[in-house]
Amino acid sequence: MFLAKVEGSVVSTKKDPSMGGRKLLILRPMLVDEKDPTKFRPGSNTIVAVDAIGAGVGEMILFCQGSSARLASGLREAPVDAVIIGIVDCVDVFGKEIFNARNQP
Repeated sequence: MFLAKVEGSVVSTKKDPSMGGRKLLILRPMLVDEKDPTKFRPGSNTIVAVDAIGAGVGEMILFCQGSSARLASGLREAPVDAVIIGIVDCVDVFGKEIFNARNQP
């Protein structure tokens, strides 16, 4: 599992039939900064993921990739490589809270 921020959405009217009705979101992985583990740093890549739980732009989420993504409910036969599986409430690193959804704009 990985942490990411939802940065946007993707609309695709023509796609594999098993992907019909699935919301696609753009994710930016969030990494604990190795120089200061009390902060996040954004990853340099973005990922398109299927939203299995109703996440929205600006939220911190949990996602999984690869064969694990197809284990999410209803995705066994879908050609997915990344799926959002949770919305994050808070993150603690070394006993310090570095993210809390209640404190986000």
